[in-house]
Amino acid sequence: MEIISNPTQNEIKRAAKALKDGHLVAFPTETVYGLGADATNEKAVSRIYSVKGRPTDHPLIVHISSINLLEKWAIDIPDYAIKLANEFWPGPMTLILKKSVLANDYITGGQSNVGLRVPAQPIALALLAEFEKNGGFGIAAPSANRFGAVSPTNAADVSEELSKYLNRSDTIIDGGRCSVGLESTIIDCTRSAPMILRPGAITEEMINYSTGIGGAKNIEKSHISVPGSLESHYSPKALVLIGISPRQGDGFIAMSEIPTPHGVIRLSSPNSIEQYAKDLYRALRLGDKKGLERINVALPEGPGLAQAIRDRIYKAAFR
Repeated sequence: MEIISNPTQNEIKRAAKALKDGHLVAFPTETVYGLGADATNEKAVSRIYSVKGRPTDHPLIVHISSINLLEKWAIDIPDYAIKLANEFWPGPMTLILKKSVLANDYITGGQSNVGLRVPAQPIALALLAEFEKNGGFGIAAPSANRFGAVSPTNAADVSEELSKYLNRSDTIIDGGRCSVGLESTIIDCTRSAPMILRPGAITEEMINYSTGIGGAKNIEKSHISVPGSLESHYSPKALVLIGISPRQGDGFIAMSEIPTPHGVIRLSSPNSIEQYAKDLYRALRLGDKKGLERINVALPEGPGLAQAIRDRIYKAAFR
């Protein structure tokens, strides 16, 4: 396994060729680090499932270089989905659409739809562009961690968690910390109006304003299976507790204006909702590195991104 920091264009070209040759490449996006494989190579995609320990009926998101590849992967695309793609791509938004023949069952978990997104991260976009030049159509890339664990927001966490499962021909691209820190908003676009299946940085208000349709909201249950939809997910080894008084020796995550009780180990003190999102997974992983048994979290209040943060924390706390 090779780790490339601050990759040159030649190194990105080499990584793109490795993907086309069937190897895995972990790379940064603005949300979290992804573990990538050629989305049209069944053998390569099967290695994603093996490395992650991920159930094979759990679908993968296909990352594409631009909206120009949308019709390669999807059919019957509604006008409001095109509006969303034009406004929020590149960006932290995944669209669920009716799949084309290119989207095989090993990508979609046997479903009749496919998840697509264009990431807003320079290295990811450069990798996708080079991959396309090599004849590729998309990179399947779930988060680069073991299934159900905390998503990685830097390359060191990817290496620490997955290096023993990767081959010598696989690559980790180090592009620094992720700027958003939470997985993309997933929007069901197979119906007459958009429906949020996983909250993220692209909020209900933003979606409704963009489409002009209204009615976009979060739903807890859907017949469509998407990443991050299980009740327990994003979980550190430590027990995550919500809204109780932390005891001595506990880890603590809360907005900066909330003081740290005596004897409690502060893991994160964000001064904005955006910083809370960016630091959350790093803080959960830090608690594990410190060997803490319990991490107490004070939930952020409000709509939008705060709602996405609460979603991740509830799932991290589920036992």
